[in-house]
Amino acid sequence: MQQLDFQLRGEFIALCDLLKLTGVSDSGGAAKALVADGAVSVDGQVELRKTAKIRAGQVVALTGVRIRVVA
Repeated sequence: MQQLDFQLRGEFIALCDLLKLTGVSDSGGAAKALVADGAVSVDGQVELRKTAKIRAGQVVALTGVRIRVVA
């Protein structure tokens, strides 16, 4: 499983933006589709909200990739 660290520049980032900025998805539309399909989990729970606020300390996971958000 690929492990990525994402440096947060602010209080939070929208989930679909995080997927796009880390290169996990090719575009914002592809990121929204991944979330809508239930393929993304945040801290072990499936997340269906495309604009869920992801904060430092949270871990986002999908097939083959874990993204750790750090402050």
